[in-house]
Amino acid sequence: MGPAVPGAESAVPGAESAVPAVSRPAAVRRRRAGRRLTVAALLCAALTALHDHVPNTVGNLGSLFQTLLPWTSLSVPVLLALAAVRRSRPAAVAALAPAVVWGSLFGGVLTDKRSGGGDLTVVSHNVDEANPDPVRTARVLADADADVLALEELPARAAEVYERELAADYPHHEVRGGVGLWSKHPLREVEEVPIMPWTRAVRATAQTPEGPVAVYAAHLASVRVHPAAGFTADRRNEAARALAAAVRAEPLPRVVVLGDFNGTAQDGALAPVTSQLRSAQREAGDGFGFTWPAAFPVVRIDDVYVKGMTPLSSWTLPATGSDHLPVAASLRL
Repeated sequence: MGPAVPGAESAVPGAESAVPAVSRPAAVRRRRAGRRLTVAALLCAALTALHDHVPNTVGNLGSLFQTLLPWTSLSVPVLLALAAVRRSRPAAVAALAPAVVWGSLFGGVLTDKRSGGGDLTVVSHNVDEANPDPVRTARVLADADADVLALEELPARAAEVYERELAADYPHHEVRGGVGLWSKHPLREVEEVPIMPWTRAVRATAQTPEGPVAVYAAHLASVRVHPAAGFTADRRNEAARALAAAVRAEPLPRVVVLGDFNGTAQDGALAPVTSQLRSAQREAGDGFGFTWPAAFPVVRIDDVYVKGMTPLSSWTLPATGSDHLPVAASLRL
């Protein structure tokens, strides 16, 4: 056995101690990434919970965020996946916070609350002025067998098509500008509602067997998303305030407001209207009932709001030639 070599025993311990020295920076990076993910998850939860307080002062960002609010659920699987990649348990736990907040806001929406019966069935549809097949659209609407139809974005060149196709089922109708009402019951006191410089809303009294109902059909101003200007919704917001004033002054106790609102029920800018009324989809629907775009709906900007009556069921109709889906609701008067 040869003589001992000085330092030979220390070589092995030295090699072992090098392993932690190499992995320590990686562990630090994982911890830092985990902390960033944790903060991101908590911020996402807070932003969703406090969506009403997101300001509209710059580019109407609050309205844009609230329009897309149901889709904040997508942050949860993304955050969980990143937490798994970073092997961060705190980040994984924090990722559940936005899920809890989202569930508190929308959990009830996902249940089927529809029931049968009803005294009045209403349908609203933005028929799209560029609709290539108004005949088919009219037939889809007629097949719904609603008591009252509200049509928006009705082009003058196609109005006679809808009048002809719907005449057999709807003896009463009024068209004002780009908005029309068709009804199985007599329509009285029909008048335009001045929400914009040109006609985009109409009000009528439907004389139902259960008594008169004030019916509003409205098409609020369109919105756009521009890189420089942001979410341009000021004109829509002005129209919403004008419509809200008309609804507030309505003398009849039973009111239904149908139309394309170019905004969702979560959008605080539409609160002047929605705060006075109840959403048929929220109370008696199944899911979110997204309506636009028709090919792959991601938002519900077409809706039925009521006052003085009870929604029993709310649903969307099959796609027509429009870029919107029609919406329907059954109401108890």
